[in-house]
Amino acid sequence: MFDHCDLLEDLNKHLPLKDKIVSAHRIIAEKFNFIARIAITLYDPETRVLKTYLHSSGKNEPLVHYQALLDDAPSLKDILKKGRPRVVNKLVTFDNNQKKHTQRIGRQGYAASYTMPMFHSGNFIGFLFFNSYKSDVFTERILSDLDVYAHLVSLMVINELTTLKILNAALKTTSHITHLRDPETGCHLDRMSRYSRIIALSLADKYELDDEYIEHIFMFAPLHDIGKIGIPDSILLKPGPLDSSERAIMNTHSRKGKEMIEDIISNFGLDGINDIDILKNIAEFHHEAVNGSGYPSGKVNTEIPLEARIIAVADVFDALTSRRSYKEAWDNDKSFELLKQIAGEKLDIDCVNALIENRKEVEHIQQQFKEDRYG
Repeated sequence: MFDHCDLLEDLNKHLPLKDKIVSAHRIIAEKFNFIARIAITLYDPETRVLKTYLHSSGKNEPLVHYQALLDDAPSLKDILKKGRPRVVNKLVTFDNNQKKHTQRIGRQGYAASYTMPMFHSGNFIGFLFFNSYKSDVFTERILSDLDVYAHLVSLMVINELTTLKILNAALKTTSHITHLRDPETGCHLDRMSRYSRIIALSLADKYELDDEYIEHIFMFAPLHDIGKIGIPDSILLKPGPLDSSERAIMNTHSRKGKEMIEDIISNFGLDGINDIDILKNIAEFHHEAVNGSGYPSGKVNTEIPLEARIIAVADVFDALTSRRSYKEAWDNDKSFELLKQIAGEKLDIDCVNALIENRKEVEHIQQQFKEDRYG
C-alpha cells in the first residue's frame, strides 16, 4: 500500500530554496535528460535591473554575481512584452551578440533554452530558465509536460519571496501601529540597501558568497534599524546630541530589533524563511566596531557577521552624504575620505574598499534615489 515513492518529496521538507531547486532539477532530468541547468533571475522594478538569484548548476554555473538592465536585454524584454515563454532550439544562431550574459552562456556550450517569465498577482518578478547542451530538444510534446514543472518551480520561488514580503510587511506594520518614526527617509533605505548589495557583490569571490545570500542582504538591509520602533520619541526625534543616559537607551535598539524579529517570526509562523539569521545579525550587530568599541556585544573583526559589517558601511556612508536636521550633506569625496580614516578601526576595511571602488555605481544610485527638498 505504501510502496509508491513520491519523487518530489523533498519539496515538502524544511530545506533552503536552493536545495529544492536542485532536487527539482534532478527529478526533471530523469524525465528529460537533456536539461542541464535551471536558473532564476529576479527583477527590481524600481531600477529595472535583472539580478541572478538561484541555479542548479553546481560549480559550473556560467552566470553568477551578475546584473543587467532589462532594457539592455532586448530578447528578454520581448518575452515580457508578449507575456509568454520563449523557446530557442538553436542558441548559436539566435544569440549572436556581444552582451556579457549572452557570451557567458555561449561559452558554457548551451545549445537550446526555454525561458518563462514569472508573475505573481499579475506583477512580473523575474525569469525562469531551462538550458540544454543539445539543440532541437524543446518540442511541443515535451513542452506540454515541462510547463507543469516550470510552474511548480516558479511557485516555489514565489512562495519564498512572498514569505519574505510578509515578514517585511509585519515589521513595517508594527512600526505604524506603535506610531514611532525613525526620522530617516525611505530614500535612505532605498540607497543603503543598494549600497549593501554593491559591497556584497564586490566581496562575493573573496568570501564565496552566492547570489541568494547577496539578494537577502539587499532584502533585509532596510530593516536594520527596526528596533528603533521601541525607542521613545523624546530620544529618537531629539534634534540635538543625546546625553549619556539617552545614548544608552538608544543603543538598546539593536537588541530590541532582534527580539522583535524573533517575536514576529514566531507569531506569524515564518520560521521556515531561509537565511533568517542574516536578518537577525543585521538588526543586532550593525553597530559593532571592528576594534571592539561598538555595541551591543563589543565584538571584534570577524566575530562580527559579514552581513552586519556590510550594512554598517552602507549605513554610515549614506548618513554622511544625506542632509539631516543637524547637518548638511557631505560630498562623496569627503565621505569616502572619512570612511578610509575609520576603516580597520570602526568599519571593516574590505567593505569600505568595496564601496569606494564602485563609485560609479554608487553615484548612479544617488541619482536614482534623490531626496526632495523636504528630505
